[in-house]
Amino acid sequence: MKVLSVSSEVFPLIKTGGLADVAGALPLALKPFGIETKTLMPGYPAVMKALRNPVVRLVFDDLLGEPATVLEATHEGLEILVLDAPAYYNRTGGPYVDVLGKDYPDNWQRFAALSLAGSEIAAGLLPGWRPDMVHLHDWQTAMVSVYMRYYPTPELPSLLTIHNIAFQGQFGADIFAGLRLPPHALSMEGIEYYGDIGFLKGGLQTATAISTVSPSYAEEILTPEFGMGLEGVIGSRVGNLHGIVNGIDADVWNPRTDPFIARNYAPTTLRNRSENRRALEQHFGMHEDGSPIFCVISRLTWQKGMDLLAATVDEIVAMGGKLAILGSGDAALEGALLAAASRHHGRIGVSIGYNEPMSHLMQAGSDAILIPSRFEPCGLTQLYGLRYGCVPIVARTGGLNDTVIDANHAALAAQVATGVQFGPVSAEGLLQAVRRAMRFYEDQKLWTQLQKQGMKSDVSWEKSAERYAALYSSLVSKGM
Repeated sequence: MKVLSVSSEVFPLIKTGGLADVAGALPLALKPFGIETKTLMPGYPAVMKALRNPVVRLVFDDLLGEPATVLEATHEGLEILVLDAPAYYNRTGGPYVDVLGKDYPDNWQRFAALSLAGSEIAAGLLPGWRPDMVHLHDWQTAMVSVYMRYYPTPELPSLLTIHNIAFQGQFGADIFAGLRLPPHALSMEGIEYYGDIGFLKGGLQTATAISTVSPSYAEEILTPEFGMGLEGVIGSRVGNLHGIVNGIDADVWNPRTDPFIARNYAPTTLRNRSENRRALEQHFGMHEDGSPIFCVISRLTWQKGMDLLAATVDEIVAMGGKLAILGSGDAALEGALLAAASRHHGRIGVSIGYNEPMSHLMQAGSDAILIPSRFEPCGLTQLYGLRYGCVPIVARTGGLNDTVIDANHAALAAQVATGVQFGPVSAEGLLQAVRRAMRFYEDQKLWTQLQKQGMKSDVSWEKSAERYAALYSSLVSKGM
């Protein structure tokens, strides 16, 4: 089977979040199932710099108003198609925002162009290669299936994966002419969305099937609380809705071989984690004592519950905990956490930004990872925590609920518990969860049991890839 995947970011070429991890790992995980994936992505400066010996495969003289070229290259086992369109992607900021953190005003055009190129490749425009189906990711590429419907594209199944429904690609109706779609596409059955244009909404209407990145999130987005205004559209497609939990790259995230940590270890050599703990304490200027270290590796936003963390840090320290925090986001939350670090020198360390090697050391050296998200489609940091014996303390929502087994009495008695869940998602709920974790931590035999059970969890892509392969096969067979 040949699959065209279209994504706005792909690890290890460019990453702002979990979307990139999935887009980079899933094609490799699908290879054993006989699935050949080519991934189309934008030619950001970092991507263009990383390409080795790219080959020109397509030339667009006018791709929604700008010239563009499709290059093909192989990168770390991935077959990559890069849309080289300097007017759209050669910018000094990030993939979606400028150096000041503001959305590029032409994001609609940048990602509509990527989607239109994807639909052309789906139609067989790439010489010598035509996909059997198309896999789209989030609003940035949801318009591929819209173009496939309204352009004369041969019938081809498409799967749209929602990584986070909070980001929808909603723009004013004045951009419609620039999309070069027929007039009837601006309708409730197409991309019209409360008088505006919705890229994700259009994809939800036109894709053959929809998936989310965990079974719980697939149920949650059918409700007004989590559907973000699109619950009605998704409800009308519920028969084509699938929830498949993400996996992680078990080779990249492997404490036995990880080159980014101070000392490698396994479930049988957990005592070696102490060297990673010391390295972490030294990096953040923490007191080197035996008190538990809670790490946070996150976007510092309301969705991730970081306001709850900011409201409770003083009490967590008062309980005897230490905090190592890595992330960036809302300026007010960044400031609140930095202020907490200055109040509690030696107990709280904060690093603003993102540092992939440091995130590995934090998982290897911390005792627990705090994830108080208000909603979490899947989440990956809790999977890394399980893999590294860094016990997850998570809100009871979405993929967190699906991947962490709460250490309640029954789960502890059966020796299957892997972490601590809490609800409601509030400051008090978070504090109660931390109190529970600290009681467990005082019983080192029990804590070691939680660590080892978590490390036994299958967090790889193998089972999830098998489910994706089965879904792909069913879509292709129906489309024949």
